[in-house]
Amino acid sequence: MTCFSCLFGRNLDSATQRTAELDDELSGILNITLYTHRELRIATKDFSPTNKIGEGGFGSVYKGKLKNGHMAAIKVLSTESRQGVREFLTEIQVISEIEHENLVKLYGCCVEGNHRILVYNYLENNSLAKTLLGGGHCNIHFSWRTRTKICIGVARGLAYLHEEVRPHIIHRDIKASNILLDKDLTPKISDFGLAKLIPPNMTQVSTRVAGTIGYLAPEYAVRGQVTRRADIYSFGVLLIEIVSGRCNTNSRLPVEEQYLLERTWQLYERRELLGLVDTALNGNFDAQQACRFFKIGLLCTQEDQKLRPSMSTVVKMLTGEIDIDDKIITKPGLISDFLDLKVRSTAPKAKAESISTSYNSGSDNLDNTSLTSAGSSQATMTFTSPFTRSM
Repeated sequence: MTCFSCLFGRNLDSATQRTAELDDELSGILNITLYTHRELRIATKDFSPTNKIGEGGFGSVYKGKLKNGHMAAIKVLSTESRQGVREFLTEIQVISEIEHENLVKLYGCCVEGNHRILVYNYLENNSLAKTLLGGGHCNIHFSWRTRTKICIGVARGLAYLHEEVRPHIIHRDIKASNILLDKDLTPKISDFGLAKLIPPNMTQVSTRVAGTIGYLAPEYAVRGQVTRRADIYSFGVLLIEIVSGRCNTNSRLPVEEQYLLERTWQLYERRELLGLVDTALNGNFDAQQACRFFKIGLLCTQEDQKLRPSMSTVVKMLTGEIDIDDKIITKPGLISDFLDLKVRSTAPKAKAESISTSYNSGSDNLDNTSLTSAGSSQATMTFTSPFTRSM
């Protein structure tokens, strides 16, 4: 894969120079199609509002039909976004040479003039945030069998990134809005704009903190040192969300129930985990398997990151290849502790970010470290970290 670090550190004089540098970087990537802006205008019917399927901090996403007949999700980066080029290059760098059943497929990109556009395969059933957790009208029935398929699929995709790809990849933004569903409800991990590559001789990377409150591993937020264990924490939260059918944070609930991970730990200690299973299932689920999934979620979110299992181990736990009954589960890194001690809310000033978009990024500004709550309150939190050094 091409390294873009040299581009990020330069202070270029003009748009022409920036375009030339970008073209040079992209020329080293062999497995990607370069589209013209005209092609994508035709595909989206001139970026018609009727074809708009999502909007996030880095721009808008449109559904379009390419000239080869394939439907595509066309992600147009906003020209106002200061982080747009960084995000654009990172996504291309990370996923141009990898392919897996549970990862989105990048078809290509457009780099004409000031245009920065990514072209992905189109996924018919949007994201988990929009469908399962969105709280709106959704005609998809998430049966227990479907939920287990989604949990295991996401785990396999993440295990592939962590352990099979060279160099290894840390996603850094595993959350419900970044899990997309195809026509068969097969999950696909999307949005690699915050991803980091792990060189062979390293286990962690130091970086500015970025991600989404509720999924963010506390140790990463405090020290700015991201490891694969941070992704595993995020997956643990997501796993519990899928089984319970609710967002990780919801300020509309009674105080003792607002933070899903804290609630899960309380019910685990009282041996009442089944009370957390989504009532939309109407009791049609495997009780033993549901309890196992909750426990796996707790194992993944343990406060001591060294105790969290690897993703390949998580896959085996989910499929029943590894018994977890003999596993000791320690207290998770709780979101309530994280918010009380380390986060200053700026909700009165914040503009709510919709979770309805299926191709949005989890952080609008890496420098300001703006973190977004996935709960119903949709408040933006500003994290004050003692770690401020960039890579």
